[in-house]
Amino acid sequence: MHGPVDNKIYAQPLGILRGCVASDAVKAGHARWLVGGPSAFTMIKIIFRDGRTRRAEELVPIFRLDKYIRELTSFQQEEISTQLINISEVRAPRGSLMWQRPLLQGIVNVTPDSFSDGGRYAQTDEAIAHARKLVEAGADLIDIGGESTRPGAAKVTIEQELDRVIPVIAGLSDISVPISIDTRNQQVMACAMKAGASIINDVSALGHDDRAPAYAAEVNCPVILMHAQNNPDNMQDNPQYDDVVLDVYDYLEKRLEICQNTGIDRERLIIDPGIGFGKTVEHNIALMTSLSLFHGLGVPLLLGVSRKSFIGHITAEKNTDERLAGSLAFGQMGYDQGVQILRVHDVKESRQARDAWVALGN
Repeated sequence: MHGPVDNKIYAQPLGILRGCVASDAVKAGHARWLVGGPSAFTMIKIIFRDGRTRRAEELVPIFRLDKYIRELTSFQQEEISTQLINISEVRAPRGSLMWQRPLLQGIVNVTPDSFSDGGRYAQTDEAIAHARKLVEAGADLIDIGGESTRPGAAKVTIEQELDRVIPVIAGLSDISVPISIDTRNQQVMACAMKAGASIINDVSALGHDDRAPAYAAEVNCPVILMHAQNNPDNMQDNPQYDDVVLDVYDYLEKRLEICQNTGIDRERLIIDPGIGFGKTVEHNIALMTSLSLFHGLGVPLLLGVSRKSFIGHITAEKNTDERLAGSLAFGQMGYDQGVQILRVHDVKESRQARDAWVALGN
């Protein structure tokens, strides 16, 4: 998939335009479409990495890009050309998920100790009612999880996780949007799919349970692969990276390769850089400012920033329920870089922000 570890090259689209300005720039040869449009990028940051070190960066305007690429080595030319195709091409649907606009994934935590809602929807009836409200508010899909993955969260058994999520999924069999099961465990995935879920969302990128990749290969459903450093109980114990953006990119690239080798069609995969999972505030900011880089992997991109602790650190807001403004701001930052799915708690407000953003780009 790539050359020696000490000789990697990456392409990050920058100078992103929207609306008629984007169309005019593309027609003039000064921009290229970002994941098929309606946004376009006017320059590329070329990043060179030797081993663990980001050796150099170069900003190249689109109108000079072809000439620049011809001056690279044959390996680098091949790598950049592949990434440029990935960055520019329209994303194929994932099951019933279509990409005419960014989608909102509504969060339903059926746990007593989640970081944001603190057990508010731990009971089956409460969780079902909340999910229905999220659909009514405009959620494009519902994400149901029974294991808290907040830093330091207590471990739960498979039986506990199943007892929490399966009745909720079964109770939502009539809703009009797809359900994703947020789990690291193959048995929970299988039971959830039988109960009515149609998307797998794994914070370990199918790396926690050895049986998960083979199971995911058997079922014809979208799979979300997230990056996380270590496990929930220790992921915030001094997380460190050589280069957080490139390290996360390389990890997701490797997980995509592993999934494909296991028999999971790439056309079913979605990636998530895992904001807040084994990352400091500085790591999260670095990833947020470089989200567009991940389009080079050629699959849809999901972003989860809603109410997260790094927003609290930045804004000095300790109450998770009071982080809506920060969540919306970082969500728009994701939209501006071509993110296809935004995972949110506050669906009504997020839909208003999303719809306004879409209207301004028409």
